[in-house]
Amino acid sequence: MQDRQLYAQILGITTPWSVERVELKLDAGEVDVYLIDAGKAGWQCPECGKPCPIYDHEPLRGWRHLDTCQYRTMLYAAVPRTRCPDHGVLTARVPWAEPHSRFTSLFERLAINWMQEAGRSAVARRMGLSWDQADGIMQRAVARGLERRKTSVITNIGVDEKSFQRHHEYVTTVCDLDQGHVLYVGDHRKQKTLEAFYEQLSPEQLRGIEAVAMDMWDPYIAATRKYVPDADDKIVFDKFHISKHLNEAVDKVRRREHKQLQAIDDDRLKGTKYSWLKNPDNFNVQSWREFAPLRKSNLRTARGWAIKETFRGFWEYTYPKSAEGFFDRWYSWAIRSRLTPIKNVARMLKGRFNNLITYFKHRITNAMSESLNAKIQWIKYTAHGFRSRKGFRTAIYFHCGGLDLYPR
Repeated sequence: MQDRQLYAQILGITTPWSVERVELKLDAGEVDVYLIDAGKAGWQCPECGKPCPIYDHEPLRGWRHLDTCQYRTMLYAAVPRTRCPDHGVLTARVPWAEPHSRFTSLFERLAINWMQEAGRSAVARRMGLSWDQADGIMQRAVARGLERRKTSVITNIGVDEKSFQRHHEYVTTVCDLDQGHVLYVGDHRKQKTLEAFYEQLSPEQLRGIEAVAMDMWDPYIAATRKYVPDADDKIVFDKFHISKHLNEAVDKVRRREHKQLQAIDDDRLKGTKYSWLKNPDNFNVQSWREFAPLRKSNLRTARGWAIKETFRGFWEYTYPKSAEGFFDRWYSWAIRSRLTPIKNVARMLKGRFNNLITYFKHRITNAMSESLNAKIQWIKYTAHGFRSRKGFRTAIYFHCGGLDLYPR
């Protein structure tokens, strides 16, 4: 089989294109495949698809293709421009690559597969690309995926924040709790950030939202109330964020008490921070026994820990009324604890109780969002940080958006 026929079959080249010649450059380690259009028939307007005559040809340009054995492979062609009566003169589409790309679709598919496993810098090094070229492939993939995303009703959503850089720089993420996909990434964690997501939804989609899991962050609450019908019955404060608030309160008690104990040469609380914050289910038998003298002591930290752990029982109730009775008893204990950080959290939960009790109607949490956050943390680690918010957003959509990324 001749080289022209071989590459025509490998590349899937059909009329009106054909392989004109193949040049092997051993010294450069490259195979150059030159394509030519076979005539003036068979061309269509790239906008409307109507048959059109050729107006002229663009200068010769190249596309990187999958390597041939150990040789870098390039395709070259002078692409025709068509004259459409409705859309004017436009560059025709080529079957081997997406518009505005300098890589074949098969090469982009391979690059996308690799970037799903490693960072852009590593993939660029291994595939002989610049960082900007790898980034361009990722950006085009995300743009394709977002354009192809189907409009559908989303029942349960989770709203969360993720740090972008230091100095309290954040992005807001919205995920589909049922499908486990990131639906939206917005800069900062302001009210208008979340409003921008809701503004993308149709009235039918807004009505279809049954529950929204979130932290007790006023801008998120205000945005949801503004756009989601009956929002006060649908907002569910995430129990993992509430647990975080209680853990922080216990740690404040521990730090204060530790300083006081050190002043009298008592080091009982030294090195115990994570024991007080750890889920009891994650203790092994030995460490639980070692922790027993502390948790059963008369330390203020032990009292705060007991209040914190007791609140876990709130989520185990089946009926809202029973849960409400439990909360009243727990709140009374917390307020009488004489532990200021614990009392502050208790008052905060009391003031927002209406959206604690909605948990028993919807029984959703932001666990899926937290899982996606762990993946986003991996993205940040493999990328060694991001230079821009746009790059961070693109990477989140690429890895967590559940998008159809591949070129046709």
